[in-house]
Amino acid sequence: MRWAGGRRSGNIEDRRGMGVPLVAGGGIGTVVLLVLALFFGFDPGAILNTEAPPTGSVTDAPRPSASTSSDAQKDFVSVVLADTEDTWTELFRQMNREYRAPKLVLFRSAVQSACGMAGAAVGPFYCPPDHKIYLDLDFFRALSERFRAPGDFAQAYVIAHEVGHHVQALLGVTDRVAAARQRLSRADGNALSVRVELQADCFAGVWAHHANASRQLLEQGDIEEGLRAAAAIGDDRLQGQTQGRVAPESFTHGTSEQRSRWFKRGLDTGEPRRCDTFNTSAL
Repeated sequence: MRWAGGRRSGNIEDRRGMGVPLVAGGGIGTVVLLVLALFFGFDPGAILNTEAPPTGSVTDAPRPSASTSSDAQKDFVSVVLADTEDTWTELFRQMNREYRAPKLVLFRSAVQSACGMAGAAVGPFYCPPDHKIYLDLDFFRALSERFRAPGDFAQAYVIAHEVGHHVQALLGVTDRVAAARQRLSRADGNALSVRVELQADCFAGVWAHHANASRQLLEQGDIEEGLRAAAAIGDDRLQGQTQGRVAPESFTHGTSEQRSRWFKRGLDTGEPRRCDTFNTSAL
């Protein structure tokens, strides 16, 4: 990506040096559940009761010293966030709406949000009540090494997906889905969650389309990086890796093929209206 000279966002909140209570206990099963259920933007409160920290021993997270690599990553995140701001501000203007940019909170190990306390194991997430995106930069290493989706555009896709959830909140999608889930069975609620996540993937593609068309941010190989990242975190692939079997009725984010395809749809069209995952039978 050609990002080095881009505008930096003023909406970065850096909490990496803050001491945050960490809760010991829960076991590896809880960590795996969180990674699977909350990966790429799912509200932590939807899976766990996070209004109050669970019982267990509490320690303070260490206060790490700043590093050059962390600062470079912060600059990258800031540029990508700024570019999403420019893109969605213009797209909302075309819809006769006002885009209110989210804050992006950088944290390390654990963080307190309006959705409750969350550890780094949850992955990046968007919290609708406070309109903030939460990101532990160590996730990018896991994306590259564990999920084999390296590259700066793969990382940009992560950020753009979370911004996609913010767009859903501003458009009223989040509230409508929350109301609908109260009337649904768990299986039907999971199916609805898949549509939410696939739309956020499509919105990430919409951003990438305009970032390239207007500001030529993309370089050769970037699109493949984004598609690889989308495929790497499909429910079917993650379940196969962690459980050895696939249970479609428990999917909450969509298959690798679906995630790649909806991201590509947004990338190809650049039109938010083409991201309507709720009124189609062909996901």
